[in-house]
Amino acid sequence: METFLEILKITLPAITVFLTVWFILKEFFNGQLQQKNLELRQNAANTAVPLKLQAYERLILYCERIFLPNLVLRLRDDKMTNADLRLALLITIQQEYEYNITQQLYTTAQLWEIIKLSRDNTLNIINLAYEKVNPKDNCQELINVLLEIAPQQEASGLQMAIQATKQEAALIL
Repeated sequence: METFLEILKITLPAITVFLTVWFILKEFFNGQLQQKNLELRQNAANTAVPLKLQAYERLILYCERIFLPNLVLRLRDDKMTNADLRLALLITIQQEYEYNITQQLYTTAQLWEIIKLSRDNTLNIINLAYEKVNPKDNCQELINVLLEIAPQQEASGLQMAIQATKQEAALIL
């Protein structure tokens, strides 16, 4: 019995010291892990913010580039027919969209939907104007119809897309 008490006198403090050290080290390493996770999240946020801002810039540029008066100025050629100009407008808008499609990764689903709706609205305006002209006539006729229709319908869609982009960008600043 005496031997058992001697072993107990040695073992009990050793177990107490071991458990105390284990608990302290566990808390220390958990704190270190939380600090590393916080640093990683801050680094990720510092990297993501410039990418998001660049995406918003590109989306605003996209809206400006598909604004019909700007688009017509870039694509206009006096030798084109109405059919040629319509095709060039549709292809250019689609190419611009495809070029910027990856920007949806950095935006909300709602903003991307607004961007798509503004693109579709612009395409519809082109098709609506094209229905009012003879496809084989000079493109000046289509340009005149586009410039007459566009301010009424297009500005609201593209302006809404630009405004929504600016609002979303302001949230991360």
